[in-house]
Amino acid sequence: MEANARVWEQMMDAERKRVWRGAVAAMSLAWGLSGCEESQPGVSCQVLEPELAWHGTNRNQLDALMKTYGRCSSTYDEAKKPIAVFDWDNTVIKNDIGDATFFYMLAHDEVLQPPGKNWRLTSHLLTGDAVVALDAACGALAEAGSRLPTSSNPACAQELLTIYSEAKTTAGKAAWGGWNYRRMEPSYAWFAQLLAGHTRAEVKAIAEAAMAENLGNPIDTKQTIGSTSVTHWVRVPGQMKDLLASMQTNGFDLWILSASPQGVVEPWAQAVGIDASHVIGIRTLEEGGKLGYSLEGCGDVPDGANDGQGQVRGNSVITYIDGKRCWMNKVLFGVTGAAAFEPNPNVGQRPLFAAGDSDTDLTFMRDATALRLAINRNKKELMCNAYHNDDGRWLINPMFLQPRAQQAEPYACATTACKAADGASIPCTDGMGASIADQTDTVF
Repeated sequence: MEANARVWEQMMDAERKRVWRGAVAAMSLAWGLSGCEESQPGVSCQVLEPELAWHGTNRNQLDALMKTYGRCSSTYDEAKKPIAVFDWDNTVIKNDIGDATFFYMLAHDEVLQPPGKNWRLTSHLLTGDAVVALDAACGALAEAGSRLPTSSNPACAQELLTIYSEAKTTAGKAAWGGWNYRRMEPSYAWFAQLLAGHTRAEVKAIAEAAMAENLGNPIDTKQTIGSTSVTHWVRVPGQMKDLLASMQTNGFDLWILSASPQGVVEPWAQAVGIDASHVIGIRTLEEGGKLGYSLEGCGDVPDGANDGQGQVRGNSVITYIDGKRCWMNKVLFGVTGAAAFEPNPNVGQRPLFAAGDSDTDLTFMRDATALRLAINRNKKELMCNAYHNDDGRWLINPMFLQPRAQQAEPYACATTACKAADGASIPCTDGMGASIADQTDTVF
């Protein structure tokens, strides 16, 4: 018992020192200092464009981050570039490219009738009510493998849209059931799964066409899908373009980690100078040269399989909350097995910087060792952690386009703001497992 106590005390002492070192580094960044780092002779540091507005001291801290760890630092190592990981939707861009591309598919008849007209093949998480509703709305409209006429049949389009957007059928029945809320969002996965039957080249063409439409439309443009008016525009704020470009100039290794489908995110990332090889999105398996319905596995979750009759393997994790950490650890650092869901004990195999806007980003953002940028969309779990700021590494910035108003009531961090794996609302804890008190929304 005494030996165990000594080991525990040593672990706690090491953790206290780690937190203290992090706080010192964060304070240095907050004041725009570079700690003990010296500039590389003859190498100038790229800084953020002064005319682009950031909240508070955020610009100074980001400039200091790049100065401290980038190419102009005397300790910079080109072979070990500092890693920065960005969420995509509503972080790098305003609005959601998953939504934009799914709406495009419905407007242009790009969703295919599933084999045997069996909607259970598309996702084993669809409820019986959802399967019945899809059969009724879409089953008679096209043969298996053919395009559904969603541009001209509002009922089928509306059923697909309502299940995707509202997690219920048009009759108000629950559309999804039986998933881990920390690893999966069924509707996000379903959009990736509904790309089945298309080749990767076809998905790229669909994504590029949706991108052109949404970037070309004026801000606040709407379109009608089925009988619902939905958003029909997307923008990349100047501040995010500038941050990405500045980090690349300073020698950072940039990655996109998104809960939109892999093939949809890739062309968007390439448009802002990030190679497709540095995109991690929802990945589905191929069948005969075309995308299928099953999901690539991560950690101790195997590659998926689903016979449409109740026999299912895997298909239970995507790039969502804890699943984002799993995929980051898998792709960036080669971590396998259940350990991929846990913080990497080797802090040298974690990102230096992370940015996100939603609860789905919290877990991977916690792993960033220098700074974490939270774009404030009033997402409770993320904002509880960001405002709590237990280790001094969190930055908060309002949305650059159409920022949210201040949330009137404090975030209920101490009671119900966070979610358990079963979907229950629970108190929030920080990266050290300590309880988080309710937090007031002050950056808006």
